[in-house]
Amino acid sequence: MAVDIDKCTGCSACVVACYVENNIPIVGEAEVRRGRHMAWLRIERWIGDGTLEGGADRQPIFPDEPAGPVDVRHSAMLCQHCGAAPCEPVCPVIATYHNDDGLNGMIYNRCIGTRYCANNCPWKVRKFNWYDYALERWPEPMHLMANPDVTVRGQGVMEKCTFCVQRIAAANQVAKDEKRPIRDGEVTSACAQSCATGAITFGNLKDTTSAVVKVGNAPVRGYHSLHELNTRPAITYLAKVKRGSVEG
Repeated sequence: MAVDIDKCTGCSACVVACYVENNIPIVGEAEVRRGRHMAWLRIERWIGDGTLEGGADRQPIFPDEPAGPVDVRHSAMLCQHCGAAPCEPVCPVIATYHNDDGLNGMIYNRCIGTRYCANNCPWKVRKFNWYDYALERWPEPMHLMANPDVTVRGQGVMEKCTFCVQRIAAANQVAKDEKRPIRDGEVTSACAQSCATGAITFGNLKDTTSAVVKVGNAPVRGYHSLHELNTRPAITYLAKVKRGSVEG
């Protein structure tokens, strides 16, 4: 996956799409205040270093004077599906593992809820089911609106972004039936599909001709989040392009 920060507007359409696609429960304001929100993907907002003229460094002379344009940057943060994931070796029951496609997966019925994986994740993108949200939030017949291709998690289980593995599996099956490899662009994640500006690109990193590889190899701009940890993330971020002053 590649995330272009220069294109991201922070609209959170990707967050909503992830909720719907992956049967993520809405926990309510009280639980969010306790840090128990369940979103697999979040939008982080950063205030830049004042690269616009005046920018964040410019202070108003009088209280009624506007401070000028502020360099605001938005970034989608989700499971990085690391090649050397720090969450995997700490799980005592191997509920989190690396699959054949190079994804960091979860075996829900094996998880015993130690939360060691969440504590060892530098990005804090793993979520714990404190309650049985499926029963509390989706009483009959509302449970019928859930995506049948995605397991509804129960109480005491960790969960996180799966790179929409259900879509990958479906595309794999179609390609297998037609005796061919998966074509580039044939499968995409819900977040990438919903992004109006095309800030998220999804694809096969092992295919050197794929769009995600071409986007991720952008000179100068490409980088990995917390690269100094050497976890080999599968997501490449593209830095925001610094432009001149804003006039008018």
